[in-house]
Amino acid sequence: MSRVMDFDALRRAMADNYEQPEGPARNARAEQLLAEAEKLNIPLAVIEALGHQLKVYNYSSEKDKMFVPFARLLRMWDERPEDFDEYETHSLHWVFKWMSAGMLGQPHIPLAAMEKWLGEMEHRYRLAGHSERAVRSAEFSVSAHVGDLARAERAYTAWLAADRDTMADCHACELHDQGWWQAHKGEDERALQLWAPVLEGEYVCAHEPHAVLASSLLSLLRLGRLDEARAHHLRGFRLVRGMESMRSSYADHVEFCALTGNEARGLELLAERPQYFTDSGEPRSRLDFLAVVTLLMDRLVALGFGEQAVPGPADREWTARELAAHAREEALALAARFDARNGTAYVGDGTRERMDRSPLVDRLPLGVRTTRPAPRPAPVAPAPLVQPDLPALLAEARRLSEALHPDAVQAWAAVAHAAEGHELDPRDHAELVDHEAIARGPQGAEVFERAAGLYAAAGDPGEALAARTRAAFVRALTGEADRALEEITGLSEEALALFREGGTGVRQTASVLVGRARILMHRLEEDEGSAGAAEEAVRELLVFAEPHTAEVRLASRAAEATGMLAELAGRAGDAERAAELLARAAEEYVAAGLPWFAVEHEARLAHLARQIGDAEIAERAARAALEHGQGQLEPFGQAQLHLGLAEALDASGRFAEAAEHALQAAHWADEAGEGPTLGAWARHQLGGLLLRLGRFAEAAEVLESALPDLTAERHGDGALVQTQWWLGDCHTELGEHRAAAERWLQAAETARHWPEQRDHAMLAHLAAEALGHAELPAEADRAYARAAELWRDLGNTHGLVRALRARAWLAAREPAGLDAARELMAQAARAGESGSPEDDEARVRLATELGHTQRQFGELIARSAGEDADGEDADGEAQRAAFAEALGHIAEAVAVFAALGPGALDARTGAELAAGRLEADLRRPDAAAARARAVLSAYEGSEAADGDAETVRARRAEAERLLEFVEAHQER
Repeated sequence: MSRVMDFDALRRAMADNYEQPEGPARNARAEQLLAEAEKLNIPLAVIEALGHQLKVYNYSSEKDKMFVPFARLLRMWDERPEDFDEYETHSLHWVFKWMSAGMLGQPHIPLAAMEKWLGEMEHRYRLAGHSERAVRSAEFSVSAHVGDLARAERAYTAWLAADRDTMADCHACELHDQGWWQAHKGEDERALQLWAPVLEGEYVCAHEPHAVLASSLLSLLRLGRLDEARAHHLRGFRLVRGMESMRSSYADHVEFCALTGNEARGLELLAERPQYFTDSGEPRSRLDFLAVVTLLMDRLVALGFGEQAVPGPADREWTARELAAHAREEALALAARFDARNGTAYVGDGTRERMDRSPLVDRLPLGVRTTRPAPRPAPVAPAPLVQPDLPALLAEARRLSEALHPDAVQAWAAVAHAAEGHELDPRDHAELVDHEAIARGPQGAEVFERAAGLYAAAGDPGEALAARTRAAFVRALTGEADRALEEITGLSEEALALFREGGTGVRQTASVLVGRARILMHRLEEDEGSAGAAEEAVRELLVFAEPHTAEVRLASRAAEATGMLAELAGRAGDAERAAELLARAAEEYVAAGLPWFAVEHEARLAHLARQIGDAEIAERAARAALEHGQGQLEPFGQAQLHLGLAEALDASGRFAEAAEHALQAAHWADEAGEGPTLGAWARHQLGGLLLRLGRFAEAAEVLESALPDLTAERHGDGALVQTQWWLGDCHTELGEHRAAAERWLQAAETARHWPEQRDHAMLAHLAAEALGHAELPAEADRAYARAAELWRDLGNTHGLVRALRARAWLAAREPAGLDAARELMAQAARAGESGSPEDDEARVRLATELGHTQRQFGELIARSAGEDADGEDADGEAQRAAFAEALGHIAEAVAVFAALGPGALDARTGAELAAGRLEADLRRPDAAAARARAVLSAYEGSEAADGDAETVRARRAEAERLLEFVEAHQER
């Protein structure tokens, strides 16, 4: 036979259930608790259980169920209002508003019934003496929903004009709805002004700023405030992710992804909530969801990914094209039901407009990882209106080649395409084959040899030697270094001889010399002993080219030689000389009108400058590389440069700008297909920067997305520990203490294997603090004990003392834990007294810690005595003895702080006041007054002027109150 729950147990069970996650399980438990309430034969128990059931239904996917418990509550009120206490009376009238909103979301409820309900609500509120503010707010919602905009505006005005009373929605919810109306009318700036107090945390509630963050996304995008939009998405999605009842807000985040080029993330959001496709308890939020699913799927189809597999209703597999059609059909059918109920086309028109929105941003980087590849259309080259003739294409290709422009390769490819079926003269043919070889990269050696033969046949032996040199360099790069070296030795001798005879020009000879230098520099990878030969070749090239730098090709050769000398200096360990030469090479390229060639040297300079600790040069070089590489850099290069600049800015304390570049680094790493490697590191850096900027929710989202890709093998276990550490900091700032403890314990598990154990101790200590805040005292005590042992082994007295004190306070919370608490606090005091400071600064720190320990020892005893006082101690003797013992410890703290001088003034006066309160409790008015006067006197001198003004005011005020208390009791 099951035991009947009593009323107090029922209330505890309802309170516990309300703290559970939203969803069917919580709703089912509420139904069970109502059955338990009905067994008690107590009307108020049934009323409270019905109210609980109504609340959990309202905040779930089963909103349609809340009308039944409300109807029963209303009937009970009409029959016996005296059964309702003050709180339940207020609650009954409060949920009238939920009924209005709930009816709007159910298309089967006639509009006439809603209008009748508005009248009923107005009548009952008037009878109860409530303002009409909530009534006009409900009228506004109905009017705005059906599209009666004139009536909605009148109701909106009346809503704001009516007095706020206890029936008005909270400030946060009201501001959300008011801002929504302004945004709906296109007044985005006004909307954001109204939402600002919610976004800034001035007004919050259980579902705000969650909804405001979601609603603000479209307004921010339309205003071009993209950084804020990104931040609101990361912060807001984190809040709504686990809340089943916030499907409409969730839909806003999916829509944001569809409108900002983040289709891959949008698909991930759909995959997280498959039940949103089918949950039918609130049709209006389902309509919102289906509309944005249609928008996202249509976007994928437009990008050419109509056949991509996508998350959808769980009954089958879906492609984007199939889900687009299904979601559109479902959404329009649902909208039609609302319009039929409302007698307007307003909901359907709005749904179509939302489904057909165009992207507002081509691609807005978010910084977070996506497990799905970002869909991107294949580039389609536009067909030229007029096909250029072959001579024109040749002229353009030669012009670009003369300028050493990166587009020259594509230009020669166009020549090759246009030349098919045409007979070229020998020289043109030689150039064409030469550039075909360039385009082939590692497979180009034999083609270069063919080009050399064509040049020779065309009467240009110098260019033939240059082409053979290029073939030799390709062989060096592809594992034939010895053959390449042998070939280039003969080619360079032959070219120099031909030049001296006037058989070729400076340009062709320099091409051979640069090839020789490149091959010898490449050989250094296998043979460091060839550095001397490499340097000789580089200097020969430099001497040959420098007199001719007025010509762009020769200027390029000279700059390249300077860059090679920089590499040689770096290999020799002369980092400063290497940096100087890299900077010079980059300047020479820019001066020659070849900024794209400067990028590599500037990137190397940025990296080298960071290594030698010159953040200014590192920053300047990285910025120059990004500027000069615009439109030319591959995504991976972009990622590296942005990350390097982020690190340089981080080192100089410019965290906001550093975060912008870390964000770009993550984006470009993903574009390069390096998300799990360089992208994960960039996200790691970005998360740390956002944390330092106080953007804790964004930082947590980014760090959590980095963590799955971070590995000890690729990134080092230090990065893993640091990421977990930062996440713990984020969770703590967000009030998520259990999650913080989990992160820190995971990091501690990795750090315990390190030779240096300070991080292990610190992480264990932080985890203990978080477990304490999470109301898990037993787990906290074990973590503090672990930290204490680690601090002891490290010889860190400060950490040891703090861990012991924390354990003492935890022990004191136990019913019979005072003796254990005393012993732990005594251990902390002994540890502080026996420490061996290395210098004066360490001595002061340790003494300060001892003072705090003595004060806390006293406070622990006094507090425990006050809490344990009972009728058995009729004359209060035991309590007075405890207070006297506590006073001894606090007096010791006063003495310790006094010996430390002005630097410990605030600590001393705080202890002095604590001692004064105990003196008063022990009925020693003169001693208490003396301590109060000592505090006032301490803040009269010039030394006190340097203290914190707020602390000084608080101490003086407390001392004066203590004096007044003592004097008042002396007069009695």
